Amino acid sequence: MSKIMDPIGRLMGLRYKSHPWHGVEIGSNAPEVVTCYIEMVPTDTVKYEVDKVTGYLRLDRPQKYSNVVPALYGFIPQTFCADRVAAYCSEKTGRPEIKGDRDPLDICVLTEKDITHGDILVLARPIGGFRMIDGNESDDKIVAVLDNDAVYGGYKNIGDCPPLVVDRLKHYFLTYKDLPGKESKVEITHVFDIDEAHEIIRRSMDDYHHKFDNLDTFLSEV
Repeated sequence: MSKIMDPIGRLMGLRYKSHPWHGVEIGSNAPEVVTCYIEMVPTDTVKYEVDKVTGYLRLDRPQKYSNVVPALYGFIPQTFCADRVAAYCSEKTGRPEIKGDRDPLDICVLTEKDITHGDILVLARPIGGFRMIDGNESDDKIVAVLDNDAVYGGYKNIGDCPPLVVDRLKHYFLTYKDLPGKESKVEITHVFDIDEAHEIIRRSMDDYHHKFDNLDTFLSEV
């Protein structure tokens, strides 16, 4: 949606903060390299999440247990997980009842750097991910490496990650919604490679354009 950043949009950006979901470009090299908005970092002991109306980072909830996200965590701007993403999940799992969670596509970014706060943009290269299902909703997690990272930058596919790194990510997502006395409905059915990660990103971009097709026109007329 390059039209969002037309001259009027750029002028407004000098005065107003761009919405990290709608006002930030995914990047011309997507899905191979994508811009990511980071909500959380490994030192966070509470869960932060972008407020979808205002675009500001808000406190979602304290972490109930001691587990922390083992990577930078956020979402890919100008993506949306709806019918096309859900259809792919249904195809891969054989579950026809799957729906999209109607959120931007989540992403974890591996880096050796100590990044101490979220609310930032980074460039990352997707290398794979997890097919996660929450109830009957597709909740895919893309795994990526920080572009040109000194340690992780050489990883080309999810198989290049040490098993411990993959296991830590899986454990976090299987437990971060746990509540005492409640049974979790979250499951990870597959670890997928770079080709599937790219396909999911493309589908989430298509879902976004289908949902917000007139957003660029609206913003240019404000």
